[in-house]
Amino acid sequence: MQVTVSVHVDDEGIVTFRDGTGNLLSEKVIAEVKKQGRDRVRDLIQGACDKINAQIEALGEIHFDTPSCRFFSMYKPQSYAERAPLPPTPKTPSFFAKFFKGVVAKVEAENAAAAAEHNLRVAVWTGEKSRFDSRELEKKQFFEEVKAGDVSAMEKHLEATLQDIVWPRETDVSFAIADDGKRIALAVDLPEIEDIPHRTASVPQRGYRLSIKEMGATQVQKLYMRHVHAVGFRIIGEAFAALPTIEMLSLSAYSQRANKQTGQIEDQYLYSVRVSRKDWETISFENLRALDVVEALVRFELRRSMSKTGAFKSIEPFED
Repeated sequence: MQVTVSVHVDDEGIVTFRDGTGNLLSEKVIAEVKKQGRDRVRDLIQGACDKINAQIEALGEIHFDTPSCRFFSMYKPQSYAERAPLPPTPKTPSFFAKFFKGVVAKVEAENAAAAAEHNLRVAVWTGEKSRFDSRELEKKQFFEEVKAGDVSAMEKHLEATLQDIVWPRETDVSFAIADDGKRIALAVDLPEIEDIPHRTASVPQRGYRLSIKEMGATQVQKLYMRHVHAVGFRIIGEAFAALPTIEMLSLSAYSQRANKQTGQIEDQYLYSVRVSRKDWETISFENLRALDVVEALVRFELRRSMSKTGAFKSIEPFED
């Protein structure tokens, strides 16, 4: 008997076996599945384990993709990929057909129709190519405006750059460019510590299951500490790389927390940093995995009140 089997691992680590229609399999069939497909089943469970743990690891590694700011990549216009339509091959009447005016007229009419259709296709192709070339030229001119310090172009470019980042958790960034494109102030609304994943997974040596364990409060706090610094580091790097005229940058990171005196939920700043391009360029962007992202901002002008385990106290951010 052949049975289509799918293996599911839920968020609690519970493994279920179902048939092709989604129904749970009997214990007898499950035992046979484990016997015949032992390695495949364990690979699926290991994959689910890796997926859960990857979500944890990604929180503290978002800065690994921070681009270098030493070179600003100008846009290179692309060539229109679609080739111009080839002209049709004219039909020619046979030797004997030339003696029959009707046949010759028919061939000439077919050639004329083919030529007219070709001209129409060429006109369409020419229009599409012209519009494509115009868009490419606009993109090139836009990047030239960014490089020249046009504030409007800089705002659009940085906004698009930040929107392209896939954040592990909801992260909102606002900014203001000043001094004719030489200074920028950014503010990042961080996810709350309650939104941080707090479970890790492992695959026991025996059995077909996934072991899910709760992280301790200190572990979660340290993970949050790495994450919020990695987010800030990435934003600083993206801003310097996207906007070559920026000479000085400030970034303030905040989250919504309860005021201990009133109980009201309010924005509280966790850290605020001021960085010059000259100092930022000394970072080895080819070796970011060796960088301690929590300590990376200490070498700049930093306001932060934080314990070694990642307990933050509210601070006053830089004004600019």
